[in-house]
Amino acid sequence: MLYFTRTKRPLVYWSLCALVIVLAVLTAFFIFRREPDPTFNIISIITNTGDTNNEVDNQNLNSKPTETSLIAVGDIMLSRVVGSKLKKNGFDYSFRETAEYLKTGDIVFGNLETSITPGRQINTGELSFRADPGVETAMKDAGFSLVSLANNHTPNFGAPGLSDTFSYLNAAGIDFVGAGENEEQAYAPVYIERLGLTFAFLAYNDDDVVPAGYKAGSDRPGTAFMDIAKLTESIQKARERANFVIISMHSGTEYTTEPNKSQKEFAHAAIDAGAELVIGHHPHVIQKAEIYQGKYIFYSLGNFVFDQMWSQETREGLVAKFLFNAKGLFKIEFLPIIIYDYAQPKAADTESAIKMLDILNLENIINNRYIELKQP
Repeated sequence: MLYFTRTKRPLVYWSLCALVIVLAVLTAFFIFRREPDPTFNIISIITNTGDTNNEVDNQNLNSKPTETSLIAVGDIMLSRVVGSKLKKNGFDYSFRETAEYLKTGDIVFGNLETSITPGRQINTGELSFRADPGVETAMKDAGFSLVSLANNHTPNFGAPGLSDTFSYLNAAGIDFVGAGENEEQAYAPVYIERLGLTFAFLAYNDDDVVPAGYKAGSDRPGTAFMDIAKLTESIQKARERANFVIISMHSGTEYTTEPNKSQKEFAHAAIDAGAELVIGHHPHVIQKAEIYQGKYIFYSLGNFVFDQMWSQETREGLVAKFLFNAKGLFKIEFLPIIIYDYAQPKAADTESAIKMLDILNLENIINNRYIELKQP
């Protein structure tokens, strides 16, 4: 029988009581603590790793594990208010908050909506974009390895502006696709080999978003225009040398989340011809994505660097990391971003990130943010 008296407790008794209280508090903390909001710096969807039936023999690649990542961003405009911010804060200002993530990619790709050429200040409201020489070095330092120039702004300063842009990018060690000193160069694929995998990039400009004079000619610099016959032929030739063909298209209706007929027809033709992935730009907002014939089409990743602060939608964009092995695309990660101070993208908060991903309308990232597809 136990008797409870008011006698003085020994030191050991109080020590044991204190230990029990501490253990109880710790137990309650680990059981009832509120988990932090999931980070949207990396949201993954795992895709089918089935055979892509490429022309390149992948047997030699299977001798060792091979995994190569491609990071793609949306529209990059380094003129107007963005240009003023870069002059004030340094050419790296637009990439300071994302460079660490960009550098995790083996290949980093974006749509450069700016010619790089010396000239006067471009003011708010103007639609001809020019960036100061030096931005290309900042892009290279941030991790960019390839840009598309097939858009409605890189040719804004004519042949001299294009030639300057080519020269500055070449000097910085950044490849470019979709434009050239002539038609042959503009339509030529760019091949990049990383970790045993070879990627062919092709980029095209929709003729309904640019003047006819922006098309490259036999002896005239310009961009590659969307042409399904040329697209099909180019993809088939590129597959003879590359493991995977990536298509970039500059097309669509601005500020709408729905892809239009031109986008869909061209993207579908690219997949039918053997492209592994289609990445779109131009609408300046995130658009619905599509899985067509088992391949992914991202019609618009939105803006990455742009001074369109007048709406939340034009401040938003997706950075997508595509992971490939010898069999094909097997994983996609997203970094949703929001543009601040007209010029600087930063990782989005959780609520905003969920809304952005919902726009894609891909069921495999809506609920649990990832899914494993069954093998055929």
